[in-house]
Amino acid sequence: MSDSLKGKTALITGSSRGIGSAIAYELAQYGADIILHYIGNTVAAEKVKMSVESLGRQCCLAQADLCEPENISGLFEKVRETDILILNASVQYKKKWQEITTTDFYQQMTCNCLASMQLMQQAVPYMQRQHWGRIITIGSVQEVKPHPDMLVYSASKAAQTMMVKSLAKQLAGDGITVNNVAPGVIDTDRNTEALGDPVYAQTVKNLIPAGFFGSKEDCAGIVRLLCSESGRYITGQSIYVDGGKGL
Repeated sequence: MSDSLKGKTALITGSSRGIGSAIAYELAQYGADIILHYIGNTVAAEKVKMSVESLGRQCCLAQADLCEPENISGLFEKVRETDILILNASVQYKKKWQEITTTDFYQQMTCNCLASMQLMQQAVPYMQRQHWGRIITIGSVQEVKPHPDMLVYSASKAAQTMMVKSLAKQLAGDGITVNNVAPGVIDTDRNTEALGDPVYAQTVKNLIPAGFFGSKEDCAGIVRLLCSESGRYITGQSIYVDGGKGL
């Protein structure tokens, strides 16, 4: 059984940085061509594009703000003929729950949940015609261990995972697997400021049975497995990459 992804095209949302960029590079290493979505940092996106192309793979950029569903039709055009859809982009606001505004709520739910559904709606018909497809959402350990100051974020990720469970059952007969990968505390630029405080960092680390923070590459490996033929019998699952934090 070959784990090569040669001949497959993967669209990865939020892939100009962090976990998304690691996934893009990992899938390209195994032969996939990449559609690299980003919101606004063209310099960062171009850098990831160059790293993918250095592996001999094709890579194109797709810019869109997933908080604005009325303005992402251009991304729809690109996702309609993709074999692999990785829903990694998310918005995360840290606030006391009493201070959450309507705008805070809608932006997080729109990007983290609604956009996922819309992109899956666009991607699935092609996958059904090919009788092959992979859809992977990037969730969070907060689905089971919510941070007290990220009420909407954790709720949006839990909602996204319920979509995974529903669609996995509906699409399994079409040769499409649908799974969720839920990272724990990953040492990326999103967490740089918070983890830069040594006291806070140690407090968080004490809550992780493995005793250390994960890297973005820790998440990329399991995503690649789920995309490959070795992962063909895995669907409807939420797989935690969290050093045991969710236990």
